[in-house]
Amino acid sequence: MFDYKYLGREHLEGFDNYKYMARDTSPLSVYVMHPFWNKVVELVPRWIAPNVLTFAGFLLTVADFLLLSFYDYDYYAATTKYNTTSTEPLNGHTEVIPQSLWYLLAVFLFLAYTLDGIDGKQARRTQTSGPLGELFDHGLDSYSVFFIPACLYSIFGRLDYSISPIRMYYVMWNLLLNFYLSHWEKYNTGVLFLPWGYDFSMWTSTFVFLWTGSHGTSYYKKNLFGSYTLADGFEWLIYATGVFTNLPVAVYNIYQSYKLKTGKMRSPIEAVRPLWSLLSIFIVCTIWVHWSYNLPNSDPRALFLLIGTLFSNVACRLIVSQMSNQRCEAVNWLLWPLSLCAMSSLATPQYEPLFFYTMTMFSVLAHVHYGTCVVRQMCEHFRIGCFHIKQRSD
Repeated sequence: MFDYKYLGREHLEGFDNYKYMARDTSPLSVYVMHPFWNKVVELVPRWIAPNVLTFAGFLLTVADFLLLSFYDYDYYAATTKYNTTSTEPLNGHTEVIPQSLWYLLAVFLFLAYTLDGIDGKQARRTQTSGPLGELFDHGLDSYSVFFIPACLYSIFGRLDYSISPIRMYYVMWNLLLNFYLSHWEKYNTGVLFLPWGYDFSMWTSTFVFLWTGSHGTSYYKKNLFGSYTLADGFEWLIYATGVFTNLPVAVYNIYQSYKLKTGKMRSPIEAVRPLWSLLSIFIVCTIWVHWSYNLPNSDPRALFLLIGTLFSNVACRLIVSQMSNQRCEAVNWLLWPLSLCAMSSLATPQYEPLFFYTMTMFSVLAHVHYGTCVVRQMCEHFRIGCFHIKQRSD
């Protein structure tokens, strides 16, 4: 079942010649987090494989999402009008999500952030650095991108003093695009320029969870000025620190690589090729959402899961192409079942839930199958284990 060979011979040969190149200029990362991670990694036994740390951090992020799905699946828990059943009012607002849960979410998120920061250091400590570890790390990161904002949305809810699910849909795509731009940049330059926003966003998200645990979701039920709310402010901040800053920097770095002849020197058409795969998925999803009678209001959480999964599959395939120095695909194959389900649901609205949930489940299973098979294939090729360190003969 998981023996399918997604990687061709040319991919594996490309991985054999791969060398990791990255630049991290974030002051928070360089002067605060790396010294902290250097101390933390010393506490980890050397027999623990780096991928175990990576996967554990990912599972903690998933745990945050699942916990909030249990308490606030429909994103109504932070809505004043909805919270009328609780007997514990807080400043005129009732809390459905236990405030102690926010502290647990903050701990899980910071632990996930820390594990993501020390997995590479553990690989160097144990002399197990290699392409598999980087692919495994970035692949799971591409999935985590949607989990964190999907959790933060529960703080504001979907109605009063918040933004609608359709606006959150576009916020989600903005965050996904920011992640993709970094790897599109590396696809053309050969260097991963680590964005400053990652470290600041993880610290901010952790702090917001802690603050919510102390003050409750009622704290965010206020206006910044006029009729503009705190949720509006967060939305503007995400856009301001997202596409409007990351995209120009990525384009500039790619331009510099052509000017200095340090990059891959692809033709303009080949340089933008990875963007078509993501753009086509975005267009079909957006048409479905806007022409649908029920989406995204009927089940925004499942919608976020769908676009997050589709995005992660597109991003993982880009990362594979970039690391193996192969041509990236222009169209992701999941576009075809996605288009079929979208057209079918728009033609027969009464069956839209069936098509929507079928596509969501199918995309998750297909993505898990892809990731598992690729990892197994690389383990076989390099003759290593994913979650354990083989004994060295020397």
